[in-house]
Amino acid sequence: MGWQIDTAQVEDLARGAALFGTGGGGDPYIGSLLARQALADGPVAVLDLSELPDDAHVLFVAMMGAPTVMVEKLPSLDEVIEPVRALGAHLGRPVTHIACAEVGGVNSTIPVAAAAALGLPLIDADGMGRAFPELQMVLPTLIGVTASPLALSDEKGNVAVLQTIDNSWTERIARVATVEMGCSTMIAGFSMTGAQARAGLVGGSLSRCITVGRAIADAREGKTDPVTAAVALLDGRELFDGKVVDVQRATTTGFARGRARIEGEGGTVLTLQFQNEHLVAEADGRILATTPDLIMVVEGETGEPVTTEGLRYGQRVRVLAAPADERWHCPEALAMVGPGYFGYDLPAHRFDGTVSTGAVSTGTVSGIAAAEEAK
Repeated sequence: MGWQIDTAQVEDLARGAALFGTGGGGDPYIGSLLARQALADGPVAVLDLSELPDDAHVLFVAMMGAPTVMVEKLPSLDEVIEPVRALGAHLGRPVTHIACAEVGGVNSTIPVAAAAALGLPLIDADGMGRAFPELQMVLPTLIGVTASPLALSDEKGNVAVLQTIDNSWTERIARVATVEMGCSTMIAGFSMTGAQARAGLVGGSLSRCITVGRAIADAREGKTDPVTAAVALLDGRELFDGKVVDVQRATTTGFARGRARIEGEGGTVLTLQFQNEHLVAEADGRILATTPDLIMVVEGETGEPVTTEGLRYGQRVRVLAAPADERWHCPEALAMVGPGYFGYDLPAHRFDGTVSTGAVSTGTVSGIAAAEEAK
């Protein structure tokens, strides 16, 4: 059933989405500021996937680029809605619904701002069930939905509409444009019908984020462990508890790439390797979890999610893992988001310690070597 989102729910949404974002998706605080500004005039209607008419015209709205840049390069509401307007004009038909490409930090709240500013309903769903770094890495790609035409805008007033031959080329060209436009842009694309959205999206994403975000806050207020509360709702497990002893991070080709080392009791060291999002968790040579399953870092006591750009030396953190939408473990999906795609010569390890039966490995370097290359 449909519901409404207002300013009172934005904080819980941002917190939960930052957790599901697996370290990426952008700073949730920035997105929440935009959403609160847009919601000042009233709430936004949120619809279940089942309520979408077949002939609906659905667009993803998101930030593209390096989250590290967006911390200082704040977007405006005009920048958020310009791509939607440009794409509607280009396609010659009005946009009827807004959806999240991913549930991750700013990319869960920017669509709220877009829907509020444009007076359009938002869908309680997203394209991943988590966050991934590249444009084509959404479940609608697997059912033939095209990313282009794709509209981009920046803070200077530039607006562009791309038409490409496939979703990988959309990513390549849009990434170059994004770097030239300041390493972060607002985008709108993946034009879908209601029927395609029902087939390709992960339902209930926004309400799930709000539930998990609220549970973390409630546990803190009730003097119980917020991390345990989050793990229970995620159907996941805690991988590691320790202190950040090293972070290597750089913004290259429009991504925040690098690794973090976390030292636990007895000197055991967990290494996290990331490209915007955490991709591999490895402890003393043993792989604990890999993409596409979710690897999440939270503050040790408060349970607040920590993004990859927010990792700092000396932080006490806990690392969690949870299952991805099962569609991500089919061979076609693993070829797009599995470890091999990112250059790690290993199969996809599920959060529970098993190896995905659909595992595809196309990489030629080890995880450690890939991290060294990202320095």
